[in-house]
Amino acid sequence: MSLSTKYNPTEAESKWYNFWMENKLFSSTVDYNKEPYSIVIPPPNVTGVLHMGHMLNNTLQDVLVRKARMEGKNACWVPGTDHASIATEAKVVAMLKERGIDKKSISRDEFLKYAWEWKEKYGGIILDQLKKLGASCDWDRTKFTMDADLSDAVISVFVDLHKKGKIYRGIRMVNWDPQGKTALSDDEVVFKEINSKLYYINYKIEGSEEEFLTIATTRPETIMADSAICINPNDTRFEHLKGKKALIPLINRAIPIVEDEYVDMEFGTGCLKVTPAHDVNDYEIGLRHKLEVIDIIADDGTLNEKAQILVGEDRFIARKKIAKLLKEANQLAKEEDYTSNVGHSERTDAVIEPKLSLQWFMKMEEITKPALKAVMDDIIQLYPPKFKNMYRSWMDNVRDWCISRQLWWGHQIPAYYLPNGEYVVAKTAEEALKLANEQYQENYSLEDLKQDEDVLDTWFSSWLWPISVFDTDIFTTGEKNEDLKYYYPTNDLVTAPEILFFWVARMIIAGYEYMGEKPFRNVYLTGIVRDKLGRKMSKSLGNSPDPLELIKSYGADGVRTGMLFSSPAGNDLPFDEKLVEQGRNFSNKIWNAFRLIQGWEVDSNILEHHNHTAIKWFENRFNQALEEIEDHFSKFRISDALMSTYKLVWDDFCSWYLEMVKPEYQKPIDLETYEKTLGFFESIMKVLHPFMPFITEELWHQVKGRDVKDALIVSSWPSVASYDEKLIGEAAQVFEVVSQVRNIRASKGISPKEAFELTINTQNQALYVSFEAIMKKLANLSQVAYADKVEGALSFVVKSDEFFIPLNEKIDVEAEKENIRKELEYTKGFLNTVMKKLSNERFVSGAPAQVVENEKQKQADAEAKIKALEESLAKLV
Repeated sequence: MSLSTKYNPTEAESKWYNFWMENKLFSSTVDYNKEPYSIVIPPPNVTGVLHMGHMLNNTLQDVLVRKARMEGKNACWVPGTDHASIATEAKVVAMLKERGIDKKSISRDEFLKYAWEWKEKYGGIILDQLKKLGASCDWDRTKFTMDADLSDAVISVFVDLHKKGKIYRGIRMVNWDPQGKTALSDDEVVFKEINSKLYYINYKIEGSEEEFLTIATTRPETIMADSAICINPNDTRFEHLKGKKALIPLINRAIPIVEDEYVDMEFGTGCLKVTPAHDVNDYEIGLRHKLEVIDIIADDGTLNEKAQILVGEDRFIARKKIAKLLKEANQLAKEEDYTSNVGHSERTDAVIEPKLSLQWFMKMEEITKPALKAVMDDIIQLYPPKFKNMYRSWMDNVRDWCISRQLWWGHQIPAYYLPNGEYVVAKTAEEALKLANEQYQENYSLEDLKQDEDVLDTWFSSWLWPISVFDTDIFTTGEKNEDLKYYYPTNDLVTAPEILFFWVARMIIAGYEYMGEKPFRNVYLTGIVRDKLGRKMSKSLGNSPDPLELIKSYGADGVRTGMLFSSPAGNDLPFDEKLVEQGRNFSNKIWNAFRLIQGWEVDSNILEHHNHTAIKWFENRFNQALEEIEDHFSKFRISDALMSTYKLVWDDFCSWYLEMVKPEYQKPIDLETYEKTLGFFESIMKVLHPFMPFITEELWHQVKGRDVKDALIVSSWPSVASYDEKLIGEAAQVFEVVSQVRNIRASKGISPKEAFELTINTQNQALYVSFEAIMKKLANLSQVAYADKVEGALSFVVKSDEFFIPLNEKIDVEAEKENIRKELEYTKGFLNTVMKKLSNERFVSGAPAQVVENEKQKQADAEAKIKALEESLAKLV
């Protein structure tokens, strides 16, 4: 069967994905005869659609999974989605608004019915889109963080940690999202540099008509919540004010002047207004000085009745109006432009309001210790390791985790309040009732119990993900099921650095708390996909292409390789559509290479051929490249592994090997060369498959008819064999000679069809004799001769050998001398770079022996070339 002229990605992708799915080739079950290889997907939000970050992340996971599967491991990639409390609730509220329904007008149960309706309609979109990318997940294992069994696990963990004293309820300063109307943990706050103003406000001193203090603040709208003015006890400027009171402008409430070393004498005016309800640091000062806490900002970010003025106004509108009122009252000394870091909600982008609130917290100081040790001791390895310092910094400075959220969509906190003002924590209302009656010697009924309205932070469910996707009963029985025994700990986690603390650190904490060991062995941290201007790709900026449209235009394989061409671990990916275009071109190159092979006529009667050297070379080069690729994989240099594969296919196989062995026009090829070539092609398809699953599976079946058990996806990964470095080096030298000859043809306008003689001045004639047939074919040489010099010939140097091409024109000696001088200058510069590396003690002692050896070889080659060029130059003088 002959191949179509052009590769049709859409047709191949649909055909082979259905084939893999129908034959359950992604499925995994416990099999102790095979080594498990498990990965859990970072569950995308159930609200989500595929974006470029997902594309990169899931391509990397699929590459690892497909390779492991081919290595004979029992590969299990568990997919799923996260219920995403804040984002999903916002979507459902918006949907209800479109239907003319206000959330406040319906009950919690009614709201949850709408939420589940929304989830059923839209929740699976992103997983279906991942199939278009080629993700080889075990879809039968798909999980959702609010599945009944996963929800049960979350509630069990809350009850357990509360019983252990690790979860508590208390009034604390939290990050409040006025748009989402919920508390957030510290990790869900993103700081942005904002241009604002510094307002200098005059506070009159009580009992004095003339005296006042000037306070600099960025938030004049909070002055009505002031409880004190604070000065540094060492600041002599304000000694006379100790023990006095000041009056809050506009409302004239008297507040004490207190002393605290927290005040920076150099900042602003050297004194500080203290607003304990609306600033974390002020709250701490308030505790030390037993100050009143006055909360004037409502949950929606408007001023409440305690503000006394501008009640109901949004905080930012109030800021402008307060500034105007202060100016009218002659109490605004001045305004200055000011830049400050302002916290924003990671989910809604609303400016965070520090707020005192009664919330549920998890104690983090002790529970984090095993998780910190695991990463610092490389029991869990981060790739790249530069993130270890960031991880340690966060773990060393960790605060208690605010785990309650003021939402309806999510896991409702299993705390039940009693008529006596106390509460009990239990998995169900029935268990809570029993516990309450036992604990308080009462006879309460279920109607007397009121469950906490709040839900748990979404991360409180996903931190259990590597455990709960395999087994949820472990949290109640303590007994592992077969899946958990076999697949846990998982092997690799691929995720984004921005959720290193949100999710990765917490999964490690949960792993040690509930399994007594790590949840995964390696964490590969991807970079952020950015546009050409360096901006993070986002819908709001409109700078992100639609991944599905890219797949439609360039094919999934083209997009996958395009994403990986420049995505080293932990470094941002500067995305350019030219990358996926390059990926598509690569697909076409592979397709055309097979069309070329398939088009050859084979003659089994040809017993003698001249391809032995070519075949031997490619066998060795393939094994060398495979060793490089394996080394890159072992260090999670996936982009480098792809580039090594790309060069093996495009350069070594297509540009050199096929050109060496292809028969002359309309002449047949011998059977041995043909079969060897097909064998090489099959090996290449294996190495390419993790990166480009669709085109490789298509061509694998085109080579010869194969059934399910022989599909490429389950074929065996090639094993690295020994290789002859000397032969590979000699071939590279010959290819350089061929390239130089081709360049001279192009520069002199000599037709590729015009054969000419090449004369070589070399100490290593045997090398060129063994490659003579190849050189003649690739460079179209009539003859290869050996001599010290050829008069009137054009010359060039490769390593220490000089080559002469006779031309029927007078040689421009000065031009030749100039060309040699330029090459000499370039080679000396190259040698200088190599020598700098070799003189660097850290490089020589730290780099692998093979890398150092390669640099030494480069030094020797450059020195030999310099000597030969200098000799050539001397001959022309």
